[in-house]
Amino acid sequence: MIDRSKMGLMIILPLVVASALMVVYVKYQSRVLFTQLKQETKAQDVLEVEWSRLQLEQTTWSSNARIEKIAKKQLGLQAPTAEQVIFIKMK
Repeated sequence: MIDRSKMGLMIILPLVVASALMVVYVKYQSRVLFTQLKQETKAQDVLEVEWSRLQLEQTTWSSNARIEKIAKKQLGLQAPTAEQVIFIKMK
């Protein structure tokens, strides 16, 4: 008959081995996820720079002075004089 200490060892040993394997697996997963996090952080930084550039470009393209210049030069438009402005009253 197997004594109690050997029986306990037969139960605990596989649990310890399984626990050790899980530690290795979790550590590996942690490294993989950390690498992915770093890659995503780099991608986020690139997108933030692009977003800032696009906002600056939008501000430049939509400035009132630029729009007025194009309206005058390409479309032949001009600002109305005071006599040409008509106010309409609404009820």
